[in-house]
Amino acid sequence: MNGTEISWSRIGHSHDHPGHESVSPAVYDNLYRRFDPVKFDANAWMQMAQGAGMKYVVFVAKHHDGFSMWPTKLRPEYSIAATPFKRDLCREIADAAHRHGLRLGWYYSARDWTHPDYLVGDNRKYDAFYRGQVRELLTNYAPVDVLWFDHVAGNWRDYDFTGLFDEIYQLQPKILVNDRAARFIRGTEDRPSPELASRVSGDFDTPEQRIGKFQNDRPWESCVTLTECADGGGWSYRPDGRTRTFAECLRMLVSCATGDGNLLLNVGPLPTGEIDPRQVAVLKQMGAWLARNGESIYGTRGGPFRNGEWGGATYQDKTVYVHVLRWTGDTLRLPPLKAKVLRATVLGGGEPEVRQTNEHLELTLSAGRQDEIDTVLKLELDAPAANEFSDGRPLEMAAGRR
Repeated sequence: MNGTEISWSRIGHSHDHPGHESVSPAVYDNLYRRFDPVKFDANAWMQMAQGAGMKYVVFVAKHHDGFSMWPTKLRPEYSIAATPFKRDLCREIADAAHRHGLRLGWYYSARDWTHPDYLVGDNRKYDAFYRGQVRELLTNYAPVDVLWFDHVAGNWRDYDFTGLFDEIYQLQPKILVNDRAARFIRGTEDRPSPELASRVSGDFDTPEQRIGKFQNDRPWESCVTLTECADGGGWSYRPDGRTRTFAECLRMLVSCATGDGNLLLNVGPLPTGEIDPRQVAVLKQMGAWLARNGESIYGTRGGPFRNGEWGGATYQDKTVYVHVLRWTGDTLRLPPLKAKVLRATVLGGGEPEVRQTNEHLELTLSAGRQDEIDTVLKLELDAPAANEFSDGRPLEMAAGRR
């Protein structure tokens, strides 16, 4: 709200490493008394998300500072109910997402720098508190499709993770939970059982502020800020940051899809509750591109070629979409395919020249017909593209093309 990084700008992080501090606790912990995003419109946010081609949204319900964006009954004095705004942001977000057919996710920080019981004694009071808040989020705003945990500290014995996960899946059987329910529990006095360690790893991985490597044996999602900041932040309103360009965002999306992952692109709203027009402009460009080329992203898997700086590929059944982010001349040389290429086209119009041998698959397109950001070539095969993998591994590019 004041233009500094969410939570991390609070001086004197309790139970945590220092860094990014610029706002005293006396100031930071009272910012909620001025929180009044009078131009917030959940319907407009969801329309923007739809227009950008998004299929799901994840809203920050509670961050490390402990403030709740819904009128929680468990700590109402430090929640949206105690602000000038008063309206239940989570309710409005959930209703708008459901109305627009978008999947709904909640970000929830198990870490809480302002709760009086956090990591006190055996931590049982706080553990019961945060499990109760998770219960509120999964019960009061159903259906909920994603639970996005972030950060926790202490010892394994300080938390009833088994009870937490049992309740999560009982309340929302189809929910996806990320891998951060026990993130940053390290250097502890105790160790989890292999079964518990596996349980808290959740359903998908979450590389942060970077694009994940090719991984098709476990789902993953890169979380990256639309605002780039020198300190690595940008998760909240940061007027000192730079809005990433359409070209950057598109390359990130393509790199995720061709690596068999998803992209969760973070947007930090203005204090008024509106989205920065510069960010809206980029998201509209993303939506326009996906309206033309979405078949190469939606419902596809990454491969069969290993992606890299050159680009990558996605596939669905007998169709492969080759995304060329960087050409070297007019010809792209790929590893050979066992299947025969029956037809090759350029999404948007035109046909590349195809030369298929036992050593290579060559695709040639003149420089004048190459897209400066991403040229998408559609290859229709005579056999499923999944057959091209070897023990689940993608086809390796020649040295210098990774």
